[in-house]
Amino acid sequence: MGERYLIINADDFGMCLSHNEATFELFESGGITSASVMVPSSWAKHAIRWCQKHKEYSVGVHLTFTSEWGGYRWGPVASCGTDSLRDPEGYFYHECEEFEAQCDIKEVGNEIRAQVNRAKQLGLEISHLDTHMAALYGLCGNYDLMPKVFEMCNELGYSFRMYRFPHPDYIPEGLDLPISMYEKFVRSYANIADMYEVPILDYLIYPECPKEAYKDYETFKNFAINRLVNIPDGVSETYIHPAKETDEIKNITAAWWRRVWEYKLFSDPQTRKILESEGIKLINYDDLVKMRKG
Repeated sequence: MGERYLIINADDFGMCLSHNEATFELFESGGITSASVMVPSSWAKHAIRWCQKHKEYSVGVHLTFTSEWGGYRWGPVASCGTDSLRDPEGYFYHECEEFEAQCDIKEVGNEIRAQVNRAKQLGLEISHLDTHMAALYGLCGNYDLMPKVFEMCNELGYSFRMYRFPHPDYIPEGLDLPISMYEKFVRSYANIADMYEVPILDYLIYPECPKEAYKDYETFKNFAINRLVNIPDGVSETYIHPAKETDEIKNITAAWWRRVWEYKLFSDPQTRKILESEGIKLINYDDLVKMRKG
């Protein structure tokens, strides 16, 4: 049996204060090994200011091209050349389908560069890039997106949250593709990553659980841990959206409890102990790059 490595990444860092405080605490307790900042969001500067004082932690940029909430929105960072990325109200589109259908690939590249540059200007030492709501994966049929992403990663010098091996137990929620096409899609993107010399994962462990696993917290906890202790050999990542239980997060999303449960699960020291007792080594994206580059 080979070695098993796991990155635990907190997505949506910088989205709101509830997310920031949860991420701060999870870093300090060892509950996560990585996070990624939503640069267009209102609380990104607050998140990055904390990162400047805690440079021992691995933090990337959560490339954002959608704005999903009804009453809390954000839009492009680039000051011009973003018309195809904006909805009629001037924000990013709510859904990936709208973004993929409307976006101009050149404008996507410019916005990627703008978000990375803004993060660097604010003082973030960027560990990697990934994507909010999987918007850049082209799951709705825009297959020009990922080649552009890898081109930009090569230009800017970062790894990216893509994975080499599709696994039948770990597929995106709501995937509207036959499994055979999904497998072909993953392998083709891994080949493009190799062409651009962009370090990627072996597996991505999507965090969404089946409906029955959300019956109560204990059921969710047992399902989530069981899935993680059974990851394959190689480098895997799971991502979470942790938030403290506050009026703020409750006003943003009706599914706030899922974010609070994820925070609770990974703030529990027993979770890390279980993973380590199973021989799983927790790493971050800096470690991934070192491993890939030998």
